[in-house]
Amino acid sequence: MVDEGLGVRAVIGKAWGFAYTNKLTDEEVEKAALAALRAARAGKPDEAWKGFPASRKLPKAKGTYDEEVAGLPAEEAVNLASKMLRTAQSFDGRVLAVEGSVGVSLVEKAVVNSLGVHACDRGTRTECFLGAIAKEVGETTPLCFEFDAHCSLRINPEKVGEEAARLAVSALGAEDLETGSYTVVLGQSALLGIFYHSLIPSLKADNVQRGKSKLKGKIGVNIASELLTIHDDGLREGGLHTWSFDDEGHPSQRTTLIEKGVLKGYLYDSYTAGKEGVESTGNAWRSHPAPYAWTPIIEATNFTVTPSTISPERLLSEVKKGVFIPYVQGAHSSNPESGEFSVVAAPAWKIEEGQVGRPLKGVMLTGTIYELLRNISGLASNLRQLALLVAPWIRIEDARLVGRRGEEG
Repeated sequence: MVDEGLGVRAVIGKAWGFAYTNKLTDEEVEKAALAALRAARAGKPDEAWKGFPASRKLPKAKGTYDEEVAGLPAEEAVNLASKMLRTAQSFDGRVLAVEGSVGVSLVEKAVVNSLGVHACDRGTRTECFLGAIAKEVGETTPLCFEFDAHCSLRINPEKVGEEAARLAVSALGAEDLETGSYTVVLGQSALLGIFYHSLIPSLKADNVQRGKSKLKGKIGVNIASELLTIHDDGLREGGLHTWSFDDEGHPSQRTTLIEKGVLKGYLYDSYTAGKEGVESTGNAWRSHPAPYAWTPIIEATNFTVTPSTISPERLLSEVKKGVFIPYVQGAHSSNPESGEFSVVAAPAWKIEEGQVGRPLKGVMLTGTIYELLRNISGLASNLRQLALLVAPWIRIEDARLVGRRGEEG
């Protein structure tokens, strides 16, 4: 499938308009430009508007384009999907593959404006995903899944299929958990859900400026465990969201957000940066799919949690009584203004004397993102990327878990 298009923003005075087309003929492009101008003439001036970015030297994105991926035949993607599915099905007769995909893409984008910006870049991606359940008499597990994604052809569909199946089988025989406070180890998928809907919104400058973030006015304040350092790295080598420029043409960069627990900065686009008289951090992003059909919003790129040198096995070994949560459901219902969240951990596993043990069912993790950040007691070394998050496992103390059994004690 090929999708292409062009979005046009026009500014008259301090009023702006937008239009787009997915037909790249001279006639249709001209129509879109005229429609954007008409919208600008009819628009209400915004006194906070300081203009589009000016031309600047752009850095080079590294490890984001692979000729082999760009030329990969469609039938090879089908072959990769077949390998993944066969591996899962042959792992155990109780496993049922419920959903999955293999994707291969080549993306090219360009930003041009009347201030001299003329930016072009391209990138490739391969990704595979499999969700599986396991069935025994009278029991069906929650969905367990595994994934792999790279800008090159490094994906391992057999490993994805095997791990999804292994997790599904290990989730059989789940028992109830007693409500209480526990040490919790969060996997990357769980972190993605919680961070994306609770932490990242509070770091976006538009939310800060509108008073919709509890982090407003907190630059230089300790907001998390000193173990936590986070950068938004738009230039991470081989990053899934690495480009040489953002979707306004501003150079991408590495931005320190939290350093050893201290809040250091926010994510800006040109508009929010102009309101404060600071530089954009290069975080203007157009929604997918069909990014040309949207005006830019602020979004993280490669939201990177600095790992430790501690192996995941050692991180677990230090837990006498806890819960391992690789996935969560319902993070989208979090309150980004207050930081409150309540998510279902399905499935989850007990940690007893440093070992992952019996599976659990009916478990909810509740609290606020700020409590979670302050209660971090350890990070592992197993850094990996899932969507825009790059993180290791993270261990949290005194996490509130609600189970199907009553309060402890």
